[in-house]
Amino acid sequence: MARIRQQRAEITREAILNGAAVAFDAAGFGGTSLSEVVRNAGVTKGALYFHFPSKEALARTLIEEQFQVSSDVPALKSPGLQTVIDLSHRMASGLRDNVRVRAAIRLVIEFGSFTDPDPSPYNTWIETCRTCLTPAQARGDVKPSLDVDDVATFLVGSFTGIQVTSHVRTHREDLHARITDLWDFLLPGIVPAGRVPRFVPAGSPECRAELGLAPAA
Repeated sequence: MARIRQQRAEITREAILNGAAVAFDAAGFGGTSLSEVVRNAGVTKGALYFHFPSKEALARTLIEEQFQVSSDVPALKSPGLQTVIDLSHRMASGLRDNVRVRAAIRLVIEFGSFTDPDPSPYNTWIETCRTCLTPAQARGDVKPSLDVDDVATFLVGSFTGIQVTSHVRTHREDLHARITDLWDFLLPGIVPAGRVPRFVPAGSPECRAELGLAPAA
């Protein structure tokens, strides 16, 4: 019985997160009420409060969802520059196809902008990029004159701006193309000239197959 109750509780929690993601993605944090979340999720307010004590707690949980995209990085034996390129396309795919990722990123932008900004999600992504770029530089794939902290910070800021612009202009239909442009322009500036052909700005064949994208030209 305890196992069944636990399974039901997890199903309810997932339904609440899905319902909240739809609401936050559509209206943002300020424009979403818990009544809308309950209606979307098909649960009672009591069930919602059992799992999440407040709207902010619910939002914070969703914000953490984005980091599932990079959850396998710590287990990689040789993370590098192509890892970061592929991560950027995985995040682009999540923004296009996964409402929970979209809600998480909208919440990050809202919470990290003007009123009592929270830099922690940006810092987490910067640290993930740094974790990959540091060994890449040691292998000679990143110019030794560059500070990998600066490169990682630039990448996270650039991706944020590109995805927002893509959302406004095309509802992110062109996001993979714009991320490919980012890497096309950036790689010659951060990679020694002879090593640039080693990297695929549009994402590695394995990454593109995983995401259901056509092979890169």
